[in-house]
Amino acid sequence: MLFLSFILGTINAFDIPARQAFVVNIVEKKEDLPNAIALNSFLVNGARLIGPSLAGILVAAVGEGICFLINAISYIGVIIALLMMENPQKVIGNLNTESVNVSKKLQEGFRYVKGFVPVRIVILYVAYFSIFGMFYGVLMPVFAKDIFHGNARTLGFLVGSGGIGAIIGAIYLASMHIHTGLGRIIHLAGICFGAGLIMFSYCKNFWIGFVLLIIIGMCIVLQIVTANIILQTLVPDEKRGRVMSFHTLAFMGTQPAGSYLAGLFGKTIGIQNTVLVGGLMVIVGSIVFKKQYLSFVRNQQQMEQQALIRQIFTG
Repeated sequence: MLFLSFILGTINAFDIPARQAFVVNIVEKKEDLPNAIALNSFLVNGARLIGPSLAGILVAAVGEGICFLINAISYIGVIIALLMMENPQKVIGNLNTESVNVSKKLQEGFRYVKGFVPVRIVILYVAYFSIFGMFYGVLMPVFAKDIFHGNARTLGFLVGSGGIGAIIGAIYLASMHIHTGLGRIIHLAGICFGAGLIMFSYCKNFWIGFVLLIIIGMCIVLQIVTANIILQTLVPDEKRGRVMSFHTLAFMGTQPAGSYLAGLFGKTIGIQNTVLVGGLMVIVGSIVFKKQYLSFVRNQQQMEQQALIRQIFTG
């Protein structure tokens, strides 16, 4: 089981950045790219909301093994769809694998992320948010059992509420026509997310907690998907795959550290205080994020992307 989990994680390390970079090739008009990214998030979160419900029915009807088999067979449809796509044949840089120095390319990507301030700010905030904001999820079973005095069904409602909020946030982003002030969206969503965690931390009423988790789920998508849109818009094609790899590392690679902190703090100061601290940390991070991008926009001189950066971050 551990070996198979390791293999799946390795596959995702290749799949997620490649899929995100691939989106650019299949969207004909670049101005439609933010809507496409938001729509993709809507589908992903919709599947996460519906999938566990279907899985529960299948497990009860045919067992876990058959459920995994059906999941595996479902990928045939994905593969067929990919083979049927008329993907534009874009040649970016030197794609001769025999002459590509992977270490050199990785260093180039790291230098680009480190040197291009808007990209660096966004990726660092995503990592910070993932560590201190996302760890509340691992504490949900304790809230369901000890705080709301429920069972597995209670936990299902709590987890599902976040999925509902995520879908709402993705629909909002997909419906936007003018993508300006995305930096403000990340900042405000971070403030609301932190405030939601603070209120949820000492909430005793299940249905109030349910509503708060919907808001929290919406704020998560507004931050992560908006960060994705900013990166996809600013990064040139030849560096997009590497930058999106850093984005994936910042969001998913840091979550185990956040989970460890959640367990450590939960044992030391209690789970409610842990969620409270997480909310405060997210608010502080959102304020710092705003100050950083405003400082950069004010101080930047003549740049090729000056107008675009100003539009994206401040509107």
